[in-house]
Order: sequence, then structure tokens, then C-alpha cells
Amino acid sequence: MFQRLISGCVKMVQRYLPEPFIFAIILTFIAALLAMPICHQTPVEVVEHWGGGVWNLLAFSMQMALVLVCGSTLAAAPVVKRGISVLASLPKSSAGAIALVTAVSAIACWLNWGFGLIVGVIFAKEIARKLPGVDYRLLIASAYSGFVVWHAGLSGSIPLTMATPGEALTAATNGILTAPVPVSQTILHPYNLVMVVLVIAALVTVNALMHPKQGVVTVDPSLLVEETAEVSETADTPAEKMENSRILAWLIALLGLSYLVIKLFFRGGAFDLNSVIMLFLFVGVILHGTPLSYVRAFTKAASGAAGILLQFPFYAGIMGIITGVGHSGICFGTVISDACISISTPTTYPLLTFLCAAVLNMFVPSGGGHWAIQAPIMFAAGANLGVDPGLTGTAIAWGDAWTNLIQPFWAIPALAIAKLNAKDIMGFCLIDLLVTGVIICGGLLCWAIF
Repeated sequence: MFQRLISGCVKMVQRYLPEPFIFAIILTFIAALLAMPICHQTPVEVVEHWGGGVWNLLAFSMQMALVLVCGSTLAAAPVVKRGISVLASLPKSSAGAIALVTAVSAIACWLNWGFGLIVGVIFAKEIARKLPGVDYRLLIASAYSGFVVWHAGLSGSIPLTMATPGEALTAATNGILTAPVPVSQTILHPYNLVMVVLVIAALVTVNALMHPKQGVVTVDPSLLVEETAEVSETADTPAEKMENSRILAWLIALLGLSYLVIKLFFRGGAFDLNSVIMLFLFVGVILHGTPLSYVRAFTKAASGAAGILLQFPFYAGIMGIITGVGHSGICFGTVISDACISISTPTTYPLLTFLCAAVLNMFVPSGGGHWAIQAPIMFAAGANLGVDPGLTGTAIAWGDAWTNLIQPFWAIPALAIAKLNAKDIMGFCLIDLLVTGVIICGGLLCWAIF
């Protein structure tokens, strides 16, 4: 019965899910067509809102691209690759391989989403190389499924934004948050940590059980051929010596990491998104050994950010439609959030906030976009109901991450490395969506009650 359900989901997704860029275009028109009757906006107003929003996420897009590229570059470091090869030799069965890929990816994504997303796929490909007979689609889907915990982890943009002091925080929340919310009340809160552990355990179990008994789709061996190693260059000229200088690499890394230590431990600064980027940047420089080695790895990893750079303006445009206010004075995002608030109680508010964020994530798969849309509304409503702001922010963050399992936007870099299409993995991810949704909903209810 379970295998038939999986097979049905896989076939349905393969038939109806378009390429991620086409998906973004379709969502654009859906948002536009809904905004006109719901918000009583004219076509001209919708077009203006879309065009005015296209470039509103450029700074955040750069941050997201750097998180991805720095994480990818770190995953490509020789010492990390050797560790991946050793781990890939451990599983002896298909189910064991799927379970291990899921666990490694999820834990890595919790630490840093860019690093986890890439290292999970690299690990999956290494296992496919060492253990024939494993369903390659499910391997990559398992590597991607761990992404669902990223917003509840150390690189989650919403909780890190909440932990960043400044006037922007107060302005974004309409004066509700006048002081930063420490990560101890969001990412490191006991209830959040329990949900993370339970979600990872469920993913490991379900993904292993999903491995098909028959009709296994293995990978084309040509996709697993190792790239030819670059011939090391001699360092004869002063320029070449500087390019291959370990001293320069260590000095610049020491500068960056020293700043982080001063900021976090001596100045009481927040471990925000920029801190995460800086940490992985300079650790990557150290592990690659020389500036030239890091530049080459970074350049190669940058191609994985192409999908983000192409699609983020379109999703920013969708956000413009969602947040735009016409002559009617009605905002599409406000309509969705108000519908959630109108039926909420202090107990159900976090759950409904999560579901509201999950719906919005299909149109705006960006933590920054969610923050712009929901922060002014949801924190005010949560304060009126007596809901802890850490819980409200965590609910938004989980909602933003949950439907990424069926929103192909963030799978683009992983799919580029795996040389698969979104439709190849999203059928398996749909099952993961249903299972993890039950756990997250239960966890948020318990957090609200107790």
C-alpha cells in the first residue's frame, strides 16, 4: 500500500510539475489574478506592484547567494571530501544508504543550509558510486529533504534577523520588537530542538522505507565520472607565490575569524546571517589552504547560484504583488494573515501562523520575503494574544521551510549537481511533506500549550 502511494505521488509529480523557472512564472500570474478580485486592484496597479517589487530583494539575494556559494566551497575542500568518501563506504544496503544520506544532509542543513544542501548531494553521488543498486532519485530526494530543518537551524534567516539589534527590527515589526530576540528563544529553544530531532528521525525512517522493491532507477555511470584533477602549477614568479601562499590564506582567515570572536564574545553581537557567511567563508579559506585554490573552488560553486540570481527577482515581484496596496487599501498578504488571525486563539495561533507561512512560501520562497510580509502583522497579533515572540517567529520560520519540500526553487543547486530534474525527486518529497507536517504541527501546539 505504501509503495503504491509513493509510486502514485512520483508519477503525478513527473507529469504535472514544470521546470522551476516555469513554476515561478505560473505563480506570478496566479498571484496577479488573485490579487485583482480579492484586493480590488486594477491590472495597472498589479503590474506596478510587480515591477516595483522586482528589485527589492537584491541585498537579501546577495546574502542567500553567498550562503550557498560559501557553503558549497567549504563542502568542496579536500578534507571535507575525504570525510565524505569515508562516510560513503559505511552503508551496505540501499535502505541504510538512504538513511545515512538523510541524516548527514539534515544535520548539515541545520548547521548551514548552503553547506548542507550541497554536501548532502555530493555525499549522495559518492554513495551511488560506491553502492550500485540504490535508487538515485531517492538518494537525491533524501539529500534535499534535510533542507526542511534549515530555518530552524543556525543559518535560519528569520530567527537570525530577530536576533539582530537595530531600528530595522522595530520598524519591521511595527514597534512590537524593541529589543532583539536571542536564539535561545528560537533556534536553541528546547521545543524547537525537539522538533528538529523528531523531524530528522522521521525523515530517516520514511526515506529508508520509500526505497522501491522493484523498478529501481539507478544513475547513468557517466554522471558519476570524477572530474580530472587540475595539474598543480609551479610557483616561480612573485605573483604565483602569493597566489599559492598558505601564509596569506591563514592571515586573512585569522583577520575574519578574529573579528567574529570579538563581535560575538566581547561585544555581545548577534550570530546573524552575515556572521554565518563570514564563518563559512574563512573556515573554507583555511581548509582549501591557498588563496588560488579557494578562488577556483568558489568560482566553480558560483554556478550553483545561477537559479537564485535568475528567479529571485521574479519571486521579489510576486512579493510586490502580495504586499502591494492599491486604491482599495487592501494588501493580499494582509488578507491571508488576517484570515489566520481571525480564527486564532493563544493556543492555535502558532499553528495557524505556521500554515499561513507555508502557503505564502509557495509564492515567496524567501525568509526575507516572509519577514517583510508577516512581521508587521503576525507579531502584533501574537502580542495581543499573549504569544511569545520567539514562538511566533519560529512558527513563521518552520512554515517557510516546510513547503520547500514541494517548492522546487531551493532544489535548483542540488539538481544541477545531481543532473536531475525537479520532477524526479518531488514525488518522494511530497511524502516527506505530509509526515513532517504532522510533527511540526504537534510540536507547535505543545509549545503553545505548555
